[in-house]
Amino acid sequence: MRLNTLKPAPGSRRFAKRVGRGASAGQGKTCGRGTKGQRARKGGYHKVGFEGGQMPLQRRMPKVGFRSAMKRTRAEVRLAELAKVDSAVVDLAALVTAGVVPAGTERAKVVLAGAINKAVTLKGIAVTKGARAAIEAAGGTIEA
Repeated sequence: MRLNTLKPAPGSRRFAKRVGRGASAGQGKTCGRGTKGQRARKGGYHKVGFEGGQMPLQRRMPKVGFRSAMKRTRAEVRLAELAKVDSAVVDLAALVTAGVVPAGTERAKVVLAGAINKAVTLKGIAVTKGARAAIEAAGGTIEA
């Protein structure tokens, strides 16, 4: 196979419609644009969603939802994910290097989801009541 001989599979691409080539060609004179008006002109068209001056649909509908700016800096850690961290002392830096939380995380909280079977020491990470009991049952400790 040579790069200069590559071609698309037969029938996979349609030929471009050649407009404005006479009346017998089917797309002559107005080239399929109808007669006059803004849509017939070159470069004349409105922005997406324009409804002729009527209030557009996306502006008639009420706003919905909320996106927290804080969400990017907070992270939730499951108990099972603590096993991915190699070091015995688990802090925010260890969680980031292990790939458990994203790089921009400023605060993390361990939640009771899954199980933990190795003793870990948590440093500077928030813990829920249930997760605290599970970590301490596995022989781990939590430092402030």
